[in-house]
Amino acid sequence: MDKTQLTYHEQVNVNNTLRLRELLQTMPGFAKDYFRAIEPTTSTRTRISYAYDIRVFFQFLLNENPAFRNKTMDDFTVDVLDMVKPVDIEEYLEYLKVYQSGDDLKTNGERALKRKMVALRGFYAYYFKRELIRTNPTVLVDMPKIHDKAIVRLDADETASLLDYVEHAGDSLSGQKKLYWEKTKIRDMAILTLLLGTGIRVSECVGLDIQDVDFKNDGIKVVRKGGNEMVVYFGDEVEKALTDYLAERNGMTPIAGHENALFLSTQRKRISVKAVENLVKKYARQITTTKKITPHKLRSTYGTSLYQETNDIYLVADVLGHKDVNTTKKHYAAMDDQRRRRAASAVRLREE
Repeated sequence: MDKTQLTYHEQVNVNNTLRLRELLQTMPGFAKDYFRAIEPTTSTRTRISYAYDIRVFFQFLLNENPAFRNKTMDDFTVDVLDMVKPVDIEEYLEYLKVYQSGDDLKTNGERALKRKMVALRGFYAYYFKRELIRTNPTVLVDMPKIHDKAIVRLDADETASLLDYVEHAGDSLSGQKKLYWEKTKIRDMAILTLLLGTGIRVSECVGLDIQDVDFKNDGIKVVRKGGNEMVVYFGDEVEKALTDYLAERNGMTPIAGHENALFLSTQRKRISVKAVENLVKKYARQITTTKKITPHKLRSTYGTSLYQETNDIYLVADVLGHKDVNTTKKHYAAMDDQRRRRAASAVRLREE
């Protein structure tokens, strides 16, 4: 297939596949069997994440375990997995909290520790199940405990203030900043309104093509995590923002290979995830200094509003593209402060 004919998501998969091949060259040779085996059931992004995490494990053995002091990555065969004891896994988890990688100091919180442990368990389980190793020490080590964090989201007045600021930021700007705002205002308004009005992921947003927008049915076709396509519907405010932007977009000439992209950067390429993250941060810090707002927090804002309006956790899970409704319950059902406050006065201990 001609590279210019690939969709955004197909191109991402091609790039990830090439990156994974590079990563595997820096890992023990036997690891390739595992990544080949999980290909049908995982995304390229997941496999890259696992590869990074498992490579850190082998690097830990080389750097920190006396039994492997004079070894190199190429010396490792599958037998090395049987040499690792549960105490080595526990030391690995402790190591991950703070360790040196080249010139960089790396740190991992409890969620990152759990993710790395999940990757290592899956890696061990593959070889154990196929009887290539006799032991699986990962199952004898407890998973890191995850503490719930308060969901960060914009309140209704903050959402309104954010969109108002995008519309009128030029009133307080001058020079180059004002020129840049004038050039990007309609695009930024469309992106923020779309994220706040549909709850789609930032990767889904940047992956949109012009033909994915269907004004007849007020829907956009997005590619969810895992590769499934889904139509997400939008309301009048999103429709207006997209209509305004497309009127401007039709006058742009994208560079070759980016003709279909819905949202373009100032370089006339498909806008990147990083660029959307930066513009969200740029506008949000004008509205609140106490909340660290990211595109994912805009998704949380939408999910919270939808749950409070509908009280239907299954609908919220479906619209947000959660495969497991328990993920949605964990994030949104526990947050309905207003209903909890009403519950406090709903029960009478004594009649008046």
